[in-house]
Amino acid sequence: MSKLRMFYLAMSIIGAIVPLFFVFGWLRDGGALLGLLAAWSSNGASTGLMWDMFIAAFVLMVFAISECIYRRDYFPLVALPVTVMIGLSSGLPLYLFLRTRSRD
Repeated sequence: MSKLRMFYLAMSIIGAIVPLFFVFGWLRDGGALLGLLAAWSSNGASTGLMWDMFIAAFVLMVFAISECIYRRDYFPLVALPVTVMIGLSSGLPLYLFLRTRSRD
């Protein structure tokens, strides 16, 4: 495995652990899962960041789907549910990791 692929895999794992650490902390401290949306839109800065992440995740999904159809290699689409359930910080590096594998 190349160093670049190992980097993508490491970043995908870190990109899953760090956000989930804070979400689980929020839930542990009594926050409700539905309250996350209210927290994400509590001020202009967090609202802008939330929309930035949503738009970037949407663009990744459109790109990944179109590229997988073009290449006829659908396995990297496994990264899309990760993007939706965890976030772009895990889904994007996972997609790149899967996309750069050899298809022997």
